Amino acid sequence: MRDRLTQGGAAVRIHNVQVSDNGLYTCFFRKGGFYNEAILELKVAGVGSAPAVRITGPEEDGVRVVCTASGWFPKPQVQWRDLHGGKFLAFSEAHAQDAEGLFSVEATLVVRDSSVGNVTCSLLNPVLGQEKAMAIFIPAPFFPQASPWKLAFLVSLTVLMILLLGAGCYTRREHSTKLQEVAKKKSLCLDKEQDQREKEEAQKEIGELQAQLAWRKSVYLAAWRKAQLYADWRKEKFQACPVTLDPGSAHSELVISHEKKSVAWKDFNNASSDTCSVLGFEGITAGRWYWEVEVRDGDRSEWALGVCREGVNRKGWYFELPDRGFWVLGRFESGYCARTNPTTDLFCRQPTTARRFGFERNSLKGQLQKRDFARLFHSEQQL
Repeated sequence: MRDRLTQGGAAVRIHNVQVSDNGLYTCFFRKGGFYNEAILELKVAGVGSAPAVRITGPEEDGVRVVCTASGWFPKPQVQWRDLHGGKFLAFSEAHAQDAEGLFSVEATLVVRDSSVGNVTCSLLNPVLGQEKAMAIFIPAPFFPQASPWKLAFLVSLTVLMILLLGAGCYTRREHSTKLQEVAKKKSLCLDKEQDQREKEEAQKEIGELQAQLAWRKSVYLAAWRKAQLYADWRKEKFQACPVTLDPGSAHSELVISHEKKSVAWKDFNNASSDTCSVLGFEGITAGRWYWEVEVRDGDRSEWALGVCREGVNRKGWYFELPDRGFWVLGRFESGYCARTNPTTDLFCRQPTTARRFGFERNSLKGQLQKRDFARLFHSEQQL
């Protein structure tokens, strides 16, 4: 650094100081016949890692404790102390120097007094005066006179050897097993391809059989529905639902009988264009139910029977469709049909002059079916 020469001084700056920079430095001054020099000693110092203390096992009549550290310069001074600050003088110490010139140290102490408890290993840098220390607690049972330490150590060592031997045998057996598994996988792959082909053929045959079974079932069911006993057989599978009409739900142009079992027009000839309806007191929440009604003068009216959701809007003129909360069957201008979107036509086995009808409600399947012999819903409109 030349900026101080005019002031009669000189300085040098060393970057990335290393252990090799340690030593004596000489500064020469010369001007004309004047000559002088100065000698300066540079002491490089570094504090390394904190000591690591561990118990390595029994040693004669005591316990061997080892303290290690690295990255120190110059060589650190090692001290062992007890809990009260007393020094242990008898211990071994070994040093090593790495490629960068930094020292590592390993100090070994044999503790023979089981009452010592804690021992502390400290390292001191003699140049900087900085110290690092680490303590370890030695339980009394670790000492030979307090417990069979040697026997426990030998047993542990024996168990460890057995475990290592077992691990080696297990590894060799696993390797042999893997080779066998590779051979099995090749065989299984071929078998799997064969099974897949057989499975596809079996599924194809099953599909053909199911299609044939479905066709036969439809033919059988169509023939069975034509039988006279079909309606009675269906009736036995459902519970009879007693229908009691709710006068409070009836349209103003309808009249409910005293026993609340029938409904009629007040004045059929002057009926309005509204959809006039009445509900039953009973509500259906679960189960399989049926009820039967008798329709009089049905050939002159549009009427619908079925069920509706609680709280539906029944004011004015409307279609009883499922999206409005109605599931009904009845007679309309186009004949007998179920009010769906689009309409589902129904065909009666009995003559069209039939006046008695039965309806089934399966709440488990959400089905409403009409049989020739529908809270419940009844509506009428004049043709």
